[in-house]
Amino acid sequence: MRCVLKLQGFPSCDNVIQYLEGYARPCEVGIKVVGGEIYRLIYDIVLSRPEDYLSIYQSLCNHKCLKCHSWYFSQIADGRWMSPADILTEAVKYRELVTVWEPLHRATMWHASDLCAHCGACLRGSKGPFCPDKLRSDQIIASPQGFGPARNIISFTGGDLYCNPAYYIKTFKLLKKEVPELWIHIETNGYGLTPKNLDALRASGLDSIWLDMKAYDEETYRKLCGTTNKWILEIPALAKDLGIVIEIVLLYIPGFVELDQIEKFGELLSNVDTSIPITLLAFFPEFMLRGLRAPTVDEMLKAFAILKSYKLKNIKVGNVRVFCKDYRCIEFLIKKLGRNAVSL
Repeated sequence: MRCVLKLQGFPSCDNVIQYLEGYARPCEVGIKVVGGEIYRLIYDIVLSRPEDYLSIYQSLCNHKCLKCHSWYFSQIADGRWMSPADILTEAVKYRELVTVWEPLHRATMWHASDLCAHCGACLRGSKGPFCPDKLRSDQIIASPQGFGPARNIISFTGGDLYCNPAYYIKTFKLLKKEVPELWIHIETNGYGLTPKNLDALRASGLDSIWLDMKAYDEETYRKLCGTTNKWILEIPALAKDLGIVIEIVLLYIPGFVELDQIEKFGELLSNVDTSIPITLLAFFPEFMLRGLRAPTVDEMLKAFAILKSYKLKNIKVGNVRVFCKDYRCIEFLIKKLGRNAVSL
């Protein structure tokens, strides 16, 4: 399989993974064509929390992030082969579970915390302390990852191979034809979203993007992920021009991505759209950075304040329980930032 990025004049990811037969590029092991049909290696499909949408966890990735929390399937070939028709079957089943029908502009992870704190208290006839009080108890259902609603969004997450878009183009077209009431969302590092690929994905039915921007400085990005981020920094503006709903995820990583880089992201994003939804996530130790500490409450508050100083209107703090270890800390955070700025 030839590298699509190279064919378009971009550098290959240069990631190599090990599998039973030896070593290969992730796209050579995570995507295959058999008898004229294209398949993707899928690790799992589940109604995820706190996103409250159907997540399709894909195996293998064009990044090898030191902090990856999905390394056991993003760097190791694991799962079952699924065709676009197989994905449609799962989408049709999920449609019957949907309890909240979101408009397009809310086809994001960012908007989920507006609706639910994911405590499940309402199913026991009570109300949780941080409940937004937006849903009825019959709109809350259990999934393997906890309690919450089921929103009309199907998200492709986990390993990222959007650099080779053929599988997604065929799948998105099929989903749009058969289940147009489900929004198509991708969680991505952005490396594969060249202008040509992004335009093709949009034309085939892509509705929204969760862009994990990881680091601003290229040197830091290479240390964390093994690739350049040159065109990734251009994606927010490109997505806006194409009419794709986009949300941004920024990660505070002590020793790697701290206040100076958060400020650079603030300037970049404010020049694109001050209303763009942004989630500021707290790093938690995993994979090759298990020995690194998590950020403190003070660091997260300072990072939040920097983003607000750029007149960005829609910022939330996530992974709150990484740096808040008790109820009083979460209560303090909500008092400081407001309930709508805290993702639970």
